[in-house]
Amino acid sequence: MAEADLSSPVDASLCSPQAAPLSLSFPFRRESSQVLERGTPPPAELPSPLPTKRTRSYSETMRANAGPVFKGVCQNFWKPQGHGFIRPSNGGEDIFVHISDVEGNYVPLEGDEVTYKICPIPPKNLKVHAVEVTITHLKPGCKHETWSGQIFSS
Repeated sequence: MAEADLSSPVDASLCSPQAAPLSLSFPFRRESSQVLERGTPPPAELPSPLPTKRTRSYSETMRANAGPVFKGVCQNFWKPQGHGFIRPSNGGEDIFVHISDVEGNYVPLEGDEVTYKICPIPPKNLKVHAVEVTITHLKPGCKHETWSGQIFSS
């Protein structure tokens, strides 16, 4: 039998150990017709552990709706930051309130009397925050602002 001819010309780039190895990593990605360099993605913001009106589960909402109504006075509220605190009328620790849980047309101001219900803050449910916050009496002599930005004197 005839043996295979080992002296036949073979493509040297395919089998030569001295040739540079073929790299299969792709440092670039293609989008449309442009070649974009892959950068590190911006760090994602951690989601807030506070269940706002939008992120509260159905069972948490039902539990909050079934709870008793408390009275208090708005200690402070920062519209740009979207949160504030309520001082309970029966004393105790100030209660956090998120902008999504304020009902009505007015932004709460310091001294406004409010009613609210409470909902525990997960994951340990050791603290509570105010939900369904309604302003019952506006503080007299103050300029109150609506959510749309109009200012009224009370």
